[in-house]
Amino acid sequence: MTVSHQTDDAALEQKIAAVVQQILQREVDGLFAEKIAAFVRENERRSRELSLMERMVRVEEELKSLRELEAARFDAVERRFEAMDQRFEALQRELGARFEAIDKRFEMVDKRFEALQREMSARFEAMDERFHAMDERFHAMDERFHAMDRRFEALQREMGARFEAVDQRFQAMEQRFEAMDKRFLTVQWTLGIGFSFLTVLMGLLKFWP
Repeated sequence: MTVSHQTDDAALEQKIAAVVQQILQREVDGLFAEKIAAFVRENERRSRELSLMERMVRVEEELKSLRELEAARFDAVERRFEAMDQRFEALQRELGARFEAIDKRFEMVDKRFEALQREMSARFEAMDERFHAMDERFHAMDERFHAMDRRFEALQREMGARFEAVDQRFQAMEQRFEAMDKRFLTVQWTLGIGFSFLTVLMGLLKFWP
């Protein structure tokens, strides 16, 4: 009886030990699986964070290079605008010198024709006033050169008006020359007719008894 009872106790202990071992094995396996899964998730999260950080670094580098490129472009645009300003100033000085030379030439022409046609002096004075008004408009253009969109239009209008005035002045000069030619032609014909009449009259007087 005693030996049989001890054998049963040993078998029961072995069964209990086997059950406990199975339970512990399952717990260990589950805990190990959870740890591995947590480790994998942590590595994936860190990998995503590293990838995101690398992308952020690349984006920052690209933004930096883009800012540098835009700054270089803006500098180039500023230099082009400065060059255009210098070209406009040079063109303005050249046009001013040319118009001053034209004004001097017209003053000389006015002095030469004052004795021939005094009735035109009032018209030339009005034209001189128009030239002064145009000079004032050119001074006003200097302030408007800051507006790039209106520079070419203002310059073309002023140049067109001024050259039109010059053309009108030359036309007036041509009309004066034509009037002088007509006067000289009239005087020539009058003298010719007069001399012819005197010749005929003297011939008649010779044969007059």
